[in-house]
Amino acid sequence: MDSTADPSNEAQGLRLVRAFLSLPPEKRARVIAFVEDLVRAQARTDDGHEVSRDR
Repeated sequence: MDSTADPSNEAQGLRLVRAFLSLPPEKRARVIAFVEDLVRAQARTDDGHEVSRDR
């Protein structure tokens, strides 16, 4: 980890990882799919295309 990072940010990140790992496999898969959708949407907006926010 970055030695200049805020310790509270590191602690929050570790809590998020722990929470993710404690999920059952089917819920982990849903989280991964959701994050992949967010990344794709961000990539489209970076390319100048408008993304619908009607989810």
